[in-house]
Amino acid sequence: MKSLPICLTLIVDKIQWDPKGRTFLITCGASGLGAGYALAFLNHGAKRVAILDIAVEVGATAERLNKSHPDKAVFISCDVSKEEDIAAAFAAALAQLKQIDIIINNAGIMVDAPNMWRTACDVNWQGVVSFSLKGINHMRKDEGGAGGTIVNIASIAAISRAGALPIYYGSKIAVLHFSQCISEKPFYGNTGVRVLTMCLGGTDTPLMQNLGARSYDRKLGEFIAAKVENDGVTFQKVESGVKAMVDMFNSGTPGSIWLSIDNKPVQDISPKVNSAFEGFEKLLFAP
Repeated sequence: MKSLPICLTLIVDKIQWDPKGRTFLITCGASGLGAGYALAFLNHGAKRVAILDIAVEVGATAERLNKSHPDKAVFISCDVSKEEDIAAAFAAALAQLKQIDIIINNAGIMVDAPNMWRTACDVNWQGVVSFSLKGINHMRKDEGGAGGTIVNIASIAAISRAGALPIYYGSKIAVLHFSQCISEKPFYGNTGVRVLTMCLGGTDTPLMQNLGARSYDRKLGEFIAAKVENDGVTFQKVESGVKAMVDMFNSGTPGSIWLSIDNKPVQDISPKVNSAFEGFEKLLFAP
């Protein structure tokens, strides 16, 4: 059988990427951006949404969503830093949703402090890998799945540098690079699993509060906190980050990387990131 023309293939793919009638799994989905994503995709016709979060008491988010979207949201307790929790939560989500079409790896901790950095790395990096691999195994068309989308949340930390938060920044470039590598051709053609990466700028969520205590070095943390306050730094609205997510989801091609910052329209920065890596690869692999 001949393959479909590229233009027709893209049309078929975009129909599949429509959130209408799809099931979502969102980590750290009980508040902030995660809760915003859940509501937005339900408003765009999602079939059901599984909200995973560590705090059982904030499962009330699912209750609120079910008032406006009856029987569409489920809450599942999950500590993304623990593999046994991830495995149990994924199984529970699958049992309730029957099929998982989209995973949004939204959970993240921005704390490099000595008592928290290992847990933060487990959440920011290993949790993303674990949910991604489980999602791929469930979705992949070449093994009987229906295809789907995995969205990994990186950060502008993945494409910039800051001495006060080297562990957080390192974890986020790991997310970006993992997403790039796993989505290399012919991955999408074989599996039907689209991987998208979102690089979010500073957004008005609890992640950006109490900055002075987040660094591995107390003096650096206090310096950054004072600079943010003295310079009058403001963060983009949660609503902007949510709109960026929906716009990226609706149009993002497999393996693409997107930037949401300063309440501006979301940008596809794949060409810039690819160009940077191609430059390095020429140095490494030139004859």
